[in-house]
This record gives sequence, structure tokens and C-alpha cells, in this order.
Amino acid sequence: MNDEMRPTDESELREMVRASSGPLSLRGGGTRGVAFGTGAVLQTSGLSGIRLYEPGALTLVAGAGTPVAEVAAVLAGERQRLAFEVPDMRGVLRRPVLQGTGVSTLGGVVSVNACGPRRVQVGACRDHLLGVRFVDGMGTVIKSGGRVMKNVTGLDLVKLMAGSHGTLGVISEVAFKVQAIPEAEVTLAAEVGVVEGLALLRKALGSPFDVSGAAYAGFRALVRVEGMEASVRYRARALKALLGGDWTEIDGATLWNSVRDGGGVGQGALWRVSCQPTAAAAVVAALAGVDHEAVFDWGGGLIWIAVRGLTDGGAGLIRRVLVGLGHATLVRRAGDQTSGVPVFQPEAPGVAALSLAIKAKFDPRDILNRGISTAGLSTAGLSTAGDLG
Repeated sequence: MNDEMRPTDESELREMVRASSGPLSLRGGGTRGVAFGTGAVLQTSGLSGIRLYEPGALTLVAGAGTPVAEVAAVLAGERQRLAFEVPDMRGVLRRPVLQGTGVSTLGGVVSVNACGPRRVQVGACRDHLLGVRFVDGMGTVIKSGGRVMKNVTGLDLVKLMAGSHGTLGVISEVAFKVQAIPEAEVTLAAEVGVVEGLALLRKALGSPFDVSGAAYAGFRALVRVEGMEASVRYRARALKALLGGDWTEIDGATLWNSVRDGGGVGQGALWRVSCQPTAAAAVVAALAGVDHEAVFDWGGGLIWIAVRGLTDGGAGLIRRVLVGLGHATLVRRAGDQTSGVPVFQPEAPGVAALSLAIKAKFDPRDILNRGISTAGLSTAGLSTAGDLG
């Protein structure tokens, strides 16, 4: 078998998986994170192309290897978008090409359950998935979901695949519900300290004013509202009155892109921390005296932290304070210093056993992305370590 395989359709993909006698390392565009399996590279970028797009039904079906930029351009032509704001991690990873096309693909987005600041309003990638087709570790084609949102009984395979990091199957096709681009957008900014700023963000998110972004970056609290022009203006005024202090309206497009794409933090080991918003300040306080930068999203529920100067990249400090409060994923290593640090937060024994059992059902030969911790599974209610939004 060649060191790198590139199927051009689902039949070829199925036969390649069936014929594999060793582990397969799955790649889309190779633009996300440090979690890659061992073995021969199976490149999915050949499974590309938009198969169905119905603007009136807000529905799009495309191959897993379809570039996100291509989809975004097609949707923009109808003033629509993927609502969950797909992060572009190439900048913070400083590796635009990793044995792949160097562009983000839909399959990769689903595999890590990617999402950005708008998650506080619309949810993550998994919440917009209508259906998925994939090939499991035995070479069997499995289809789950369809082109409309339905109630699900039993195991929801669509949600299960989102955030599984290619450990359960090779995605070949995805179906999404899309969103109309709103008429107006306003970003409010206020210069405040981090503790006060996070409290204001939580207050904004707890209001009835439908906030679509709540971040703290560059010593400023940032709140975004989107929608019809009159509604946005009303909600912006109401939020200013509710939050008090000196809030100004700014052009937030570049800022929100920076927050979306890893916070714009500098050198060092980069962590993506998911935690209870009320614990966010304490997580960063644990790094007092350590050279670090932090940007907060989701009202403090997500923190991008760059740590410099520690031999473990801050893993010990960060993961110790997160016990019972959340989890930390290593997104960017800092040279040899973090070579032995697990990418995902270790799971509780019971959850780890359940994750392994699910893996054994879908990939009994353990050939798909072998070596990636089963903490990458994002089964509902079991583990969120695969939620790389």
C-alpha cells in the first residue's frame, strides 16, 4: 500500500479501508491541532464537491473534502453562511500545510466539532449537522441523518461523529443546515479589568437581548448583537443601559476573527480550555508568575492560553485547577518541551472505558487514527474533550 492514499469517491474510500493491513492516519486539509494518528496517510481532500444546495430550504450537502472557503463563497452568493463560525487555525499553528491541501475542509470541521464565538447563540458544528456518511474501521459505509432535522431515538451517530477526530470512521459526506446572513451587526466594547469584564459578559449572556458574541481580549470586554437593523439598535441600547459603564460601538469584524482563530495569542504552548464561565478567572490566576497570555470567549466558557517557559507547557498547572471544572486541549506544542504532554485531558476511568467500548464497535481493528486518545470522543453527556470548536 502507498504511504499516502487519496480516494476520489466513497467506493474507493471503502475499498482502501477494507484493504488496509495497518493503521491509517486521516487527513483533510491538515490545518487543525496536533492530534494526528499513526500509519499510512489517508487524504480525504479528493472527496470534494457540493452535491446539493437548496437556499430556500437552508440545506447544503457536500463531500467531506470540500474546502470551507469554497462553501462559504457559494453560501455568500445567496447571503447565507455556516452559522457556527469555523475557526481558521493556520495562523496560530504556523503550519499552513501538513501533508494535505493546506485548506480547511468540511470533514475536518466536523471531526473536531469546530465552532467560534457565535456558539453562545447558535451552538457548535454538531448542532447544525443534518446528516453524515462515513466508512467505519471495517470498511462499511454508514449513513445517519438526512436533509432535515428530526427527533432521534437511540444513538445519534451524527452527533457522535462530530468531535470524534476520525477515530470512529472516515467521513465521506456531510449535510448542514445553513443560516441567512443578518442585516446588521454591532459590537460593543468597554475597557475593564478581567474579573469585572467577565462578570459583565455573563450578565450580557443572561439577558434577553440575544447576544451572539461575548469575549474579553486586549483589556476589553466585547459584546456582539446581530439581526434586523431596528432590533440590533434596540438591543445595543438596552445592553448599554443594563451593563452600565462606558461602552462604545466599534467595527468588530477583525477582533471576532482573531478570537475565533485562537485568540491572537503569541508564542508558546497553546491551550484551548473549556470550563465553567464562573471559574475562568481562577484558571488564569493559577498561572500567576508564569509568562502567559489569555483571551476569553463564550463569556469565559472558553479560554485560549499561550504559556511560555514551563517544561510541560503549563499542563500540570492548568489541568490541576480544571479538575471538576472543565478540560484543556493542547492545540500547539512548544517544541520538545511538550512532546510528551497528552493532547486531551485524561478521562475519568468510567468515561474512558465507555469511550473504548464505542471505539471497539466502530473500529474493532483499531486502525483509524490510532494513538489519538479516546478522550477525543464527544458522545453526548460522556466527554467533551473532542470539542475543539
